Amino acid sequence: MFSKFTSILQHAVEALAPSLPLQEDFVYHWKAITHYYIETSDDKAPVTDTNIPSHLEQMLDILVQEEKERESGETGPCMEYLLHHKILETLYTLGKADKLIRLCGEVLATPTENEEIQFLCIVCAKLKEDPYLVNFFLENKLKSLASKGAAIVPAEDTLKGPDALSTDTGQPCRPEELPGAAGTEQPELDDEPPPQTDDLSTSLDNLSVASLPEATVVRPNQDYNLVNSLLNLTRSPDGRIAVKACEGLMLLASLPEPKAAKCLTQSTCLCELLTDRLAALYKALPPSVDPLDIETVEAINWGLDSYSHKEDASAFPGKRALISFLSWFDYCDQLIKEAQKTTAVALAKAIHERFFIGVMEPQLMQTSEMGILTSTALLHRIVRQVTSNVLLQEMVFFILGEQREPETLAEMNRHPLRHRLIEHCDHISDEISIMTLRMFEHLLQKPNEHILYNLVLRNLEERNYTEYKPVCPEDKDVVENGQIAGAVDLEEDPLFTDISPDNTLSNQEWLSSSPPATPDHPKNDGKTEVHKIVNSFLCLVPDEAKSSYHVEGTGYDTYLRDAHRQFRDYCAICLRWEWPGSPKALEKCNLEATFFEGHFLKVLFDRMGRILDQPYDVNLQVTSVLSRLSLFPHPHIHEYLLDPYVNLASGCRSLFSVIVRVVGDLMVRIQRIQDFTPKLLLVRKRLLGLEPEGPMVDHITLLEGVIVLEEFCKELAAIAFVKYHASSTP
Repeated sequence: MFSKFTSILQHAVEALAPSLPLQEDFVYHWKAITHYYIETSDDKAPVTDTNIPSHLEQMLDILVQEEKERESGETGPCMEYLLHHKILETLYTLGKADKLIRLCGEVLATPTENEEIQFLCIVCAKLKEDPYLVNFFLENKLKSLASKGAAIVPAEDTLKGPDALSTDTGQPCRPEELPGAAGTEQPELDDEPPPQTDDLSTSLDNLSVASLPEATVVRPNQDYNLVNSLLNLTRSPDGRIAVKACEGLMLLASLPEPKAAKCLTQSTCLCELLTDRLAALYKALPPSVDPLDIETVEAINWGLDSYSHKEDASAFPGKRALISFLSWFDYCDQLIKEAQKTTAVALAKAIHERFFIGVMEPQLMQTSEMGILTSTALLHRIVRQVTSNVLLQEMVFFILGEQREPETLAEMNRHPLRHRLIEHCDHISDEISIMTLRMFEHLLQKPNEHILYNLVLRNLEERNYTEYKPVCPEDKDVVENGQIAGAVDLEEDPLFTDISPDNTLSNQEWLSSSPPATPDHPKNDGKTEVHKIVNSFLCLVPDEAKSSYHVEGTGYDTYLRDAHRQFRDYCAICLRWEWPGSPKALEKCNLEATFFEGHFLKVLFDRMGRILDQPYDVNLQVTSVLSRLSLFPHPHIHEYLLDPYVNLASGCRSLFSVIVRVVGDLMVRIQRIQDFTPKLLLVRKRLLGLEPEGPMVDHITLLEGVIVLEEFCKELAAIAFVKYHASSTP
């Protein structure tokens, strides 16, 4: 009240006093403003309780009056003074010192916290409408903390003002996280992000960082008070406030302004907060959490994290902690998905280095079976959950590495985590094998070309799994009915001497849609006629080992529908990868190089070769991954996995050759099992729930393996047919 009375009195005096020249009057009001900052000791007093608004109004009136008195386009002495002495820049700097934004979030759980977050979110929304304005919220601060406070110089005057030694959040980054910290090398302020910590907190309560000792660091060159206040409010005990603060950060991260993006990632603690909280929530998970619960817990949405253990009838130990971790991971994923490109890359790399490598990798590389199973289940869950392409790329590099050259047996261990995870697909623990295979199956469904190239395609690039025979005009048997010269005809193979024309499928059994053979127009691109491929797979399992024709609804046509839908989905994913439509010409391939199918296919083929001796669930998962691979519309994958007539080079194996060996073993073992066919049918009906469980059947593992083998061959036949039909349809 006293200050307002003083202002009124001042106006009265000015009205009675003789008028000064405009420039002197203008300088007088500016001196009055600077005098306030020299004398005041309370830099947080509301500006409305001072004379500053009155002086600013007078300065504005003088500028308007000066403009009216001069000719259009001519600059007067007052405007010259304002520009020369950078009054607007000084006012902006001074204004930030008592800005309302800086006060928000300084103290958590205050009565005004709700109003604070509403104010900040409104500011963020306005910036979203006009992103350029964010530049006015970036404060330049090239100040050394060695001098207790650098001066602000407005015009000719030096104004005294406190220079806080902490960040604007009141809880600054750790000294080792900032450039120039004692014991660390000082990076270039404009080009380097702050160094990162090694020790991560295990509790959210300890995520706030300690105060900096004075005179130890040089602050980054900019402050982003809006971000700092929101970061503070993400730690609010009120969940609604924390969610709104996260929403505000997401809005700011999405702004397209490059300077704001650089400031966000280099001059604030955003990267540290995201990764430290992710690490803390991961470490807070109880070691005893059931991997099945990790798999089956309901879908997570970070903004709807309102779990109540008391109200949950399906609660399990660690569910609260698991939902908190998955919710925060979902927030990181969505933030990166919405963020400006450089911001997204910086955040994703921070999560890669500080969380994936720093926290998850040691857990995945451990030797404890329970630890491996739990950590792999968590990796599988976040692989399924990730939607941001930028974060997915970092996750793929973490799991598989960045290598793209062909693999060799001697260098399979170049990326230790990749090697360990692939080895886990053939672990002594069936649970670990199944979980790891499921993780790879979901990884293959992600829209990232490097996944398939790293695991499979780089080893098939030169087609050196084939034995090349140059085409001779005088060779009449080069191509007959679509078969390449030298390829083995299954009907002449000793394993298939029981196949007769009566056992092959008719066109009606292909849903009357199989394309007819075209002997008059044989294919010269290495593709075999689809009817021969389909029959090759469907006739692989001998009749005495088949049981599906005794049960309704288990025919080949059911796989056709699924294959059509799945192939369409895979084509949509791969469309932008610009894969070739036909195999690389053999003349251009390096066929002399030693062929190695790669670690991933080696393990899958090894497991496929043991299908008659493995548990049913393992077999289902192995064949599921192989069928996923077969669906990809790359000509080399199609040739290597789905063409039985490819002329394999010496010492090489393909999916079809592996199955042929399994069938050969099966035909020998069938002779030793009494009542094989009735037992096989009984086991199939029990698996389908058509027969009640009863006494244990002898050779149950073998019988279940035969059933999986028969179904897998039908699935491969359907995939081959669908892919042929799609490639021949204009």
